[in-house]
Amino acid sequence: MRAAVYYGNKKLEIEDVPEPTPGDGQVKVRVSRNGICGTDLHEYYDGPIFIPPSDPHPLTGKAMPLIIGHEFSGVVTDVGRGVTDVHEGDHVAIEPVYRCGECRPCKSGRYNLCTSVGFHGLMADGGMAEYTVVPRNQVHALPESIPLEMGALVEPMAVAYHAAVLGEVGDQSSALIYGAGPIGIGLWFALRGMGLTEIDVVEPSPTRRASIEALGARTLDPTSQDVSALIADRTNGDGVDAAFDAAGVAPAVTSALECVGERRPLISVAIYDKPLPTPLINLVLRERRIQGTICYTGDDYRAVIDLMARGHYDTTGWVDTVPLSGVIEQGFEALRAGQKMKLLVDPTL
Repeated sequence: MRAAVYYGNKKLEIEDVPEPTPGDGQVKVRVSRNGICGTDLHEYYDGPIFIPPSDPHPLTGKAMPLIIGHEFSGVVTDVGRGVTDVHEGDHVAIEPVYRCGECRPCKSGRYNLCTSVGFHGLMADGGMAEYTVVPRNQVHALPESIPLEMGALVEPMAVAYHAAVLGEVGDQSSALIYGAGPIGIGLWFALRGMGLTEIDVVEPSPTRRASIEALGARTLDPTSQDVSALIADRTNGDGVDAAFDAAGVAPAVTSALECVGERRPLISVAIYDKPLPTPLINLVLRERRIQGTICYTGDDYRAVIDLMARGHYDTTGWVDTVPLSGVIEQGFEALRAGQKMKLLVDPTL
């Protein structure tokens, strides 16, 4: 079968590799689509970062080189011994988290914080291939109402949904989202799914503003508008109930901490390549807080799948598909250049 194999910094090869066979407790999936994540871009251009270069990961036993890809959906083609509730032909989305089950986070149900956490496609051969094999506990069934291709978006949308939950908002709350990339879009959908109507998306790029506006979002341009003054005026100085940083740049953090209300959170859902100056005095004076967030649990997957089944997510104008054979030029390079928003890889092409 063909697969995208990662060998290190700017070394990703499309190769013929042996087709995997499921072992005990495992499920084999014919991949329909695999999304290119910002993490994949970081690994390709700046890595290895998360991918173990030499020492095998303690839960998977894998190190570089390995097949990348952790955002994917597909069709079950085989199951290993002991798997009785997943069947050949099932349409599935994969929650690519390896967890030890023994540490305190795992025992408390927060296995996304496992002290040995690993990810399919980063610490094990992943989904940017024609087939892959995953543990049964990573498999989520997709209802017939969800197109198989859309199932590849469950993973990034679950990242956003988990962050939205941490914002502790309700249908009468207001929110600010910084960044209108895929996670920012996912946050907007998640918050809308929770009943919020007072949401502004702060984004300097005209192209990205246009993309999320076409979905129905309300945007602010920080290059021409004083966001903190506007929010202060709109809320009579109270600020918003939650802010979400999906941009990962210092101006977004500074603005968010000026706009969020007292004892309200800024949820950091971006990946920060370098330390950022942070005006902590804005936390002290108003008892605001910064809350980190990492990936998701099965609860977030189930919530996103339920919303998808009800037609809540719209991919118009921001999701495209590229062939596996063109994953570098049409995929990674196009995303890095800002020419595309979200790309799914078709491993059959």
